[in-house]
Amino acid sequence: MGLTLEISLPGSKLSEAYYSCRYACLREPLGFELGAERLEDDNEAIHAWWEDKDGEVLAVGRIHRIPSKSDGSQPDHSGPDAALCPAFTPLTEERDDLRPAVQIRQMGTRESWRRQGLASGLVIALEAAAISQWGAKSGWLQARLSAIPMYASEGWKTFGEEYEVVGIGPHLSMWKMLVGDESN
Repeated sequence: MGLTLEISLPGSKLSEAYYSCRYACLREPLGFELGAERLEDDNEAIHAWWEDKDGEVLAVGRIHRIPSKSDGSQPDHSGPDAALCPAFTPLTEERDDLRPAVQIRQMGTRESWRRQGLASGLVIALEAAAISQWGAKSGWLQARLSAIPMYASEGWKTFGEEYEVVGIGPHLSMWKMLVGDESN
């Protein structure tokens, strides 16, 4: 296949190819304007992507640390009229076993490269980088329904009720203990 997995730590500059893939996979199909693929905290996140030998980015994802006093609720994107993604209710409890907590967002794979393990590779890389960078103990995400099987194959569990992210579609929240999970 000749693909390379790249990881970018907080503070690194991301390429336009990275953002182009993110837009093409996640925002353009929903009719969002160019720019909706960028998040205000991208500079604080860890990013991972697969690229081919010509430098075309084929799949992207990011993970960020959830602030210690945050429940994880936030706007879906930095553009106007962004939908609010709901809180991860377990993070409202003061539990040391869940912090530092991280969230995976903006996972997308180009249509012609789906179902080839690229997304699973990104999830594994993002988890490992978050543990190494921040000592992450728990991971959280809001999954489109079609992505749940991939996340579940990597040990993520759904919780709560299905909800609608306006302009995006139905989602379920998922979580995973990243360190010290005795439930496995």
